[in-house]
Amino acid sequence: MSHRGKGEGTIYQRKDGLWEAKLVWPTGRRQSFYARSRSEVATKLATAVKARDAGQARPLAKQTVGDALASWLATTKPAVRSSSWIRYEELVRLHAVPEIGTIPLRTLQPEHLQRCYTNRLASGLSPTTVHQLHGVIHAAIDQACQWGRVTRNVADLVNPPRMARTEMRTLGPEQVQQLLAAATGDRSEALYVIAVTTGMRQGELLGLHWRDVDLDRSVLSVTCTLQRVTGQGLVLQEPKTLRSRRQVGLGRTAVEAIRRRRTNQRAERLHAGPLWKETNLVFTTQLGGPRDAHDVRLAFGRLLTQAGLPNIRFHDLRHTAATLMLGQGVHPKVAADMLGHATVAVTLDTYSHVTAGMHAAAADALDRIVRQPS
Repeated sequence: MSHRGKGEGTIYQRKDGLWEAKLVWPTGRRQSFYARSRSEVATKLATAVKARDAGQARPLAKQTVGDALASWLATTKPAVRSSSWIRYEELVRLHAVPEIGTIPLRTLQPEHLQRCYTNRLASGLSPTTVHQLHGVIHAAIDQACQWGRVTRNVADLVNPPRMARTEMRTLGPEQVQQLLAAATGDRSEALYVIAVTTGMRQGELLGLHWRDVDLDRSVLSVTCTLQRVTGQGLVLQEPKTLRSRRQVGLGRTAVEAIRRRRTNQRAERLHAGPLWKETNLVFTTQLGGPRDAHDVRLAFGRLLTQAGLPNIRFHDLRHTAATLMLGQGVHPKVAADMLGHATVAVTLDTYSHVTAGMHAAAADALDRIVRQPS
């Protein structure tokens, strides 16, 4: 057997005189090539290795659903955030391949997918995760259609479970004042103030750099987000969408809180001395490193208890900011821009419970105009 590099396959001569090469594909399936000479089988193997590394699948006649998923993962990786790709890879490896990976792509039927989703739900997977799994499978088969490997996307004929909608819990105006009063003097005070007055996402807040803060103009720029990525730890990434990269206005309360945060961080830097890790982040540990979202959520829970407020998620501060903005008559387009939503429609749909009251107020305003004086 010839000695080749990892991932390059193997070549050896069989007892019957034929030369055989073997290659392992990303799905874990093995493929063999045969020829009467070593050079001929080496050429076949090299072609397959090149196709595999380019994200292509095995020869069309033998292509499986697992091959199509592996091809899609390979071509998608450069175009999405690493955390998103890792999530896609987990869905493929843990849920799609075990259920439908060995089925020939050309013979895949809607009932195969429906059975896959039913089995995954029965195993304890949430409807939201199965819905995400469907999205990945749909995208992979759609790519196979574009490449001419199948003539239709059978995922179009399957109804995935609906995504479970997480309950939105928000704080009212008096509760927000109660929260910020309890946070006064806390080293995370500015974090809570900005969260509830801008609606920024937690990752955007924890990824905020001092270079992105302009207190003279009372604005800050969202340029990156801090996320925990499996196998990589805390990683700074591009914002969620193009619309997420934005400028956000700051009120006087937020500006004052950030100024105090800057003063406190300078004191922490002096106290830490050589142990300080310079990251240029606004919200850091006491040694200057990035803050973990899990630790922030724990600290937030303790603050809610201290303030005597209901137990809500940190993310609900974003919902609180949006609800208060819309409730105060801020135009939905302005609110959408501040929140970094892709479209105004997302804002209106997400906060329909608020916009319903705005519709009633608009109807009353028009009614007052057209009503004849008695």
